[in-house]
Amino acid sequence: MSEQKRAVIELLVPIQTYLEAGVHVGTHFCTKSMRKFVYRMKPDGPYILDIRKTDERIRVAAKFLARYEPQEVLAVTARTYAFKPVQKFSEVTGARAIIGRFIPGTLTNPSLPYYVEPEVILVSDPRIDQQAIVEAAEVGIPVVAFASTDAKLSNVDLVIPGNNKGRRSLATLYWLLARQILRERGEIAPDADLEIPIDEFEAPKVVPR
Repeated sequence: MSEQKRAVIELLVPIQTYLEAGVHVGTHFCTKSMRKFVYRMKPDGPYILDIRKTDERIRVAAKFLARYEPQEVLAVTARTYAFKPVQKFSEVTGARAIIGRFIPGTLTNPSLPYYVEPEVILVSDPRIDQQAIVEAAEVGIPVVAFASTDAKLSNVDLVIPGNNKGRRSLATLYWLLARQILRERGEIAPDADLEIPIDEFEAPKVVPR
């Protein structure tokens, strides 16, 4: 068996699933922190992420998040195309979710009515979800983050490289992470799929007015 075929078999899904969703497509800018996750750069296009590293980090993140009680995990996103993926991720795994604007003090001010005390947070984009990351760092909560090539990883403890801007990519990433968490918990078999397909994780397209 060739190395290429062996690599395909070992991925969580066929490589075509990743490619068709655009999970590998980064931005036209790459930070120093994200260079180790880059496969190559197109001469006239964006940086391309290494799918094998994305796949590997989904496994690592799932194993890490599965150690916590479901309600101790808080998924946060202010990115519109991640609203539905995060909602579905929360439904499937039992995690809590904050979708939309992250109100300052949510993790740091116990006197506020919306104050929460998670054990770990998951964010869709270190750039957009910076407020949540800063507050998590203040109170010692570990941060898992999906990150594209333009991300700065200050206070991020575990990064999952991937296209965190596209609708299909975000759906695929959250679906895979949710499935792998359930596998790690033993709630589904190691080779079982979710009952909910990837399509149901995908946000509707926003059409400019």
